[in-house]
Amino acid sequence: MLIPFFINNILTVLSNKIIFYFLTLYFIIDLRDIRAQIYLNKLKSVIFLFLEVYFMALSFREKYSFGIGAFGKDIILAYVNIFLMIYFTDVLYLSPAFVGSLFFVARIWDAINDPVMGMIVDNTYNKFGKFRTWISIGTILNAITLVLLFSSFNFQGKILYAYISIIYILFGMTYTMLDIPYWSWLPNLTSDPHEREEVGVIPRIFASSSYVVLGVISFQLIYFFNKSFGNDKNHKFGYAAGALLIALIYIVTLAITVFNVKENHSLETQEEKIDLKHMWTVLTTNKHLKSYIGLLLGFHLYNSAYSSFMVYYLKYVAKNLNLFSAYSACQLAEMLGLVMFPLFARRLGRDATYKIACVIGIIGLCILGFSAFVAPASLILLVLGTIGIKIGSGLVIGTITVLVADVIDYNQLQFGMRNESIICSAQTFLVKTSMAVCGLLTGLSLTVLGYDASLVEQSSTTILGLRLLVFLPSLIFICSSLFIYIKGYKLKGKVLYEVREKVAQLNSNKSTYETETEEKNVILESVNN
Repeated sequence: MLIPFFINNILTVLSNKIIFYFLTLYFIIDLRDIRAQIYLNKLKSVIFLFLEVYFMALSFREKYSFGIGAFGKDIILAYVNIFLMIYFTDVLYLSPAFVGSLFFVARIWDAINDPVMGMIVDNTYNKFGKFRTWISIGTILNAITLVLLFSSFNFQGKILYAYISIIYILFGMTYTMLDIPYWSWLPNLTSDPHEREEVGVIPRIFASSSYVVLGVISFQLIYFFNKSFGNDKNHKFGYAAGALLIALIYIVTLAITVFNVKENHSLETQEEKIDLKHMWTVLTTNKHLKSYIGLLLGFHLYNSAYSSFMVYYLKYVAKNLNLFSAYSACQLAEMLGLVMFPLFARRLGRDATYKIACVIGIIGLCILGFSAFVAPASLILLVLGTIGIKIGSGLVIGTITVLVADVIDYNQLQFGMRNESIICSAQTFLVKTSMAVCGLLTGLSLTVLGYDASLVEQSSTTILGLRLLVFLPSLIFICSSLFIYIKGYKLKGKVLYEVREKVAQLNSNKSTYETETEEKNVILESVNN
């Protein structure tokens, strides 16, 4: 909710007058002096920060309408993550190596497509709002490609391979259209750091709940639809009908977000168009963004690796695919971690929270690894290991969701522009990259291990490989993320405090921003040192 324009002008005039007389009458400071100007601006910032917090607090309706959008946005991703690989290999009988390679090649294109989409979003200006505009377009197009992705139209041979390749690439592109503006919108909702910690958790909880809902019903949903619409032996009709249902849920939930949440234009700092040169400069010279990308990639690889092999592990090692529902139900633990995050962050700080989260995840992976070799069919060990992994994931997700807002704040300080969509495009790209890398790892590993989808029983080599792959790659990735956070990520503690303070000052003085180059340079020098 924005302060009306005329009220904002009145408050600006009054605050300037009050501070002017305060300075001149009691301190007799020459306001032409740059130091007096800086002091004046600091006093003004206190007033405007109070007004901003008071007038721009998000309503209950806006917070949870925004979160509902994450449910739909991630349930479509969950459907793809859970079913697409096994649909390609066990229903369409595509080569696992081809599928893995397709996932990876598509992400190479995303390396270009995602930042460009971020630039397009940042260059969009209309009354409806740049975030809402692209979320609306992307949702419709992405829903269509999902249905097409799980509809083979009885294509065979090269035609099938070409069709799947084109549709999968289009799915990634259209998902980018909505995912980048959605997460770019989050830092834009509020500038208050405490409210960011609270608001940032809500969409993540909804996102996690989508995996719980879909995962619990998982293959039962596919079996039900298949029996109802065709009773194909490979459940082809079930996958297609399930995709159509998910697409409808997807559209409805994002519509709730678009029509109930307003954009906060007061945090927009630029009016000029952003070009490719500026986009490249942001992505390559924002040092805190680069370290953030490193720890984020490590986390997403950790979160995707074990889940990529889980269906195959339960089907052929545990020999009980029904355990997938119990495994998916443990996603509730991730929601618990997200709920716990604000408490952990305020009591222990983000730094300690991230480290504790990674350790909890490591313990969970060790339990899962022990189970894989000792008792793969053990429900208790599967649940305990997964709960540890998910609680750790929840705490990490809460942390990285807030961290991106800090990176955006620093970008504003460095370049004078927030560039939310460009920066968040890196996050979208990394999520899809982790999925692609793990898809490639899954496809190539299954091929090397001699996996044969037509066999009920796999070879001993394949079984041994699945025992290792269900936990070992994730263990390496989470340790890498923790290392990067400790050694490489510096936007925390005193540095973070200074960034927040100076960005608040700059936001409260947009009208005189151009005249404060000397102050801005001093601020940047102190922050970077």
